[in-house]
Amino acid sequence: MSLRKTENGKRQTVSGDFRRALILGGAKSGKSRYGLNLAQNFPPPRLFVATGQAGDEEMAARIARHRQERGPEWHTREEPLDLAAALTESQGRYGVILVDCLTLWLSNLMLWDGQTEAGIDHGIQQLFTAFEKTATPVILISNEVGLGIVPENALARAFRDRAGWLHQKLAAAADLVVLVVAGLPLTIKGI
Repeated sequence: MSLRKTENGKRQTVSGDFRRALILGGAKSGKSRYGLNLAQNFPPPRLFVATGQAGDEEMAARIARHRQERGPEWHTREEPLDLAAALTESQGRYGVILVDCLTLWLSNLMLWDGQTEAGIDHGIQQLFTAFEKTATPVILISNEVGLGIVPENALARAFRDRAGWLHQKLAAAADLVVLVVAGLPLTIKGI
């Protein structure tokens, strides 16, 4: 564990003693900022793997703003579907790899034209295998979607269930699991 100052000058406890981290939280909970702060413990260059796509002007502006905020020590790879390849191909080239966000990746995977149940399972298994074998530290950011009500439609229930199973599997393999609520990190697993 180490203490470092954040952008606003406050001290935050972070750990650089892990190889695989899973950071969970709700929408706008502070999970991405926590993950980025955690990644600062590793030397540049750092890789940001973005699963979002600029489908409209608001999203394009958001993506551009986030790239600028990260600064020049970060390289960005946009990968909406093949996260396993992004992790595997980036091994040894970066001080740390941060993926934001898994639930968006999962929705991309589930809604990809022509996708099958077997294809979704295969994509999840490939991601898990790449995460488990990583030599370069990896930080995965994801939305915790299982704390709310049972969704009304079948697709939303399937998404919620798959996200829950994905998080369980990745958490079992992770060295560090953190739940971020209202900007405050709660370490679930790890030092």
